Amino acid sequence: MKLIHTLGAVAAAALLAAQPAWAQAGAKLKVGFMLPYTGTYAALGNAIENGFRLYVQEQGGRLAGREIEFVKVDDESDPSKATDNVNKLIKRDQVDVIIGTVHSGVAMAMAKAAKESNTLLIVPNAGADAVTGPMCAPNIFRSSFSNWQPAYAMGEVAAKKGHKKAITITWKYAAGDESVAGFKEAFEKNGGQVVKQLNLPFPNVEFQALLTEIAASKPDAVYTFFAGGGAVKFVKDYAAAGLNKTIPLYGAGFLTDGTLEAQGDAAQGLLTTLHYADGLNTPRDNAFRSAYAKTFKLQPDVYAVQGYDAAQMLGVGLNAVKGDVSKKAEFAAALRVAKIDSPRGPFTIAKNHNPVQDFYLRKVEGKENKSTGIAVKALADPGRGCRM
Repeated sequence: MKLIHTLGAVAAAALLAAQPAWAQAGAKLKVGFMLPYTGTYAALGNAIENGFRLYVQEQGGRLAGREIEFVKVDDESDPSKATDNVNKLIKRDQVDVIIGTVHSGVAMAMAKAAKESNTLLIVPNAGADAVTGPMCAPNIFRSSFSNWQPAYAMGEVAAKKGHKKAITITWKYAAGDESVAGFKEAFEKNGGQVVKQLNLPFPNVEFQALLTEIAASKPDAVYTFFAGGGAVKFVKDYAAAGLNKTIPLYGAGFLTDGTLEAQGDAAQGLLTTLHYADGLNTPRDNAFRSAYAKTFKLQPDVYAVQGYDAAQMLGVGLNAVKGDVSKKAEFAAALRVAKIDSPRGPFTIAKNHNPVQDFYLRKVEGKENKSTGIAVKALADPGRGCRM
């Protein structure tokens, strides 16, 4: 009898050991939000979190059968605090997955920490090319864009409109530099020339001296990358200087996404390129916009879509591994063959874990970035430097 009990205990122990640790304990899936909740990008961080929570709510509060527990850290869009902040989530809170962030400089520190600790990271905004370039890893994904993508799309648009000489202006940081490089690559490939690259430190918004320089140079067009509060002030200052009447202003879509209310008349008619637009009028997008507005009493923007799709991507990967986040290779393999049913339109995930997606040409009409068509279809980031 004692032997039978012993064998039974051994068998039970073996069965328990064969189960994932989370299944044994009935553990929740711990999701760490590392996003800006204060400062220039606060509205963007909140929209990302809202979008993510909306998808989880639609799944009954669970992904792959696991209840979700959220932990939040305000990254303040400050790269100097990024390593400490991400380590709070990885080491102190022991999260299963990190969702973040907006600022490309902060995202670089997050990617480094995630790569070293093999923690699952889904980037719902920051477009730093290196995240899906030299820093690429089996456990790092992006639900948004690379800085190269919308900029390259706009370079093609500006060249096709017949512009020959352009000036670029942006903040001097990773996102700005990479956006300008993407625009320049496409613009010059199509016969244009970037004659000046102007910049100022992030998050400085004293634009007057640079606007004076643009007026004196008289280019055919200006390309810019700004977002959040900086985008609001730049568009208003550009119009106040009268430049919007003589020199067309083009931008990556962040210039006018989530900012139109504050920009008012100064933004009317602006053309931007982005992987999302208002008025797509597809059943998927209409359902998303309705649910978001009902839940948060706000209209969704691209940041909300990227947060929503970060949760969708997490769900796809988790379903493939039955909730066991330790199976990173299987998680990644599932996403690489998936088609994500996004409000922006379906997209796939490239080998470097960056979305392959359509980029819309949008025109500001009233308080909307209305799609005027697709600027570039199924645009894939080149993933330069990725060895995966």
